[in-house]
Amino acid sequence: MASFREISEFPPEEAKRMLDFVAETAKEAGLEDYRVLVNVGEGAGQTVFHLHWHVLGGRVEGMPA
Repeated sequence: MASFREISEFPPEEAKRMLDFVAETAKEAGLEDYRVLVNVGEGAGQTVFHLHWHVLGGRVEGMPA
């Protein structure tokens, strides 16, 4: 899967499994407050063309609150 655009190709239970994994990963990292970011397309900064999630703890400089 090249990006989040194709997320509808996953069965709903697989999409839920991915989101559960993101939440579990944040918890295991000790993050209580965090952002989940997905870059979709070159214009948004995507440089690795497979679906992946960025879990960012704390405030990210230059991003809106």
